[in-house]
Amino acid sequence: MADLFQIKNRRKLAATLDFNIFGLSAEEKFCREDGFSLVEAVVALVILLIVVSGVFVTFTYAVNYNAGNNTRAQALAVLQQEVELMRSAKFTPAKTDNYPIVTPDDGRRDITGGVKTARIVTAANGNSFKVQTTVDDDPFTAGVQVDSTKTIKEITVTVTLNNPTPGWQTAVPATIVLRRVQAN
Repeated sequence: MADLFQIKNRRKLAATLDFNIFGLSAEEKFCREDGFSLVEAVVALVILLIVVSGVFVTFTYAVNYNAGNNTRAQALAVLQQEVELMRSAKFTPAKTDNYPIVTPDDGRRDITGGVKTARIVTAANGNSFKVQTTVDDDPFTAGVQVDSTKTIKEITVTVTLNNPTPGWQTAVPATIVLRRVQAN
């Protein structure tokens, strides 16, 4: 029993010495409550909120930017289709295609001079694009000329998103200018 008493006293003495290194007595150690104060917890939450909101803003920007790239790619696909239809239209001394646009679109295009009526084209995913075409019979004179005797045409096709959301989509239409020379 004496040995047990000595072991308990040694442990108590060792614990007292350990706490005295930090300036605390054994009683102070057992009475003290460790943890974060309310102010520290609030500061930590505010810092966490700032970091999370920064990540959220970056994520939102990335999603919008990628959606814009997808829309731009669709606009370029619509533009390419329109240019191919313009290139396939006849422009010979005997005939210049002047087909009106019908619904549904039959793929024929009017390449006589002038500003054509804007058309709405719907892409596969439901986005609608406005296609504006201008045919200038004399590209070397300022303005849009209409003269069926000319042997060169400058065709400008512009595709824009019909109902754009704020951002790059309102400022960047897809435009191409091509020249056609009369065939034999």
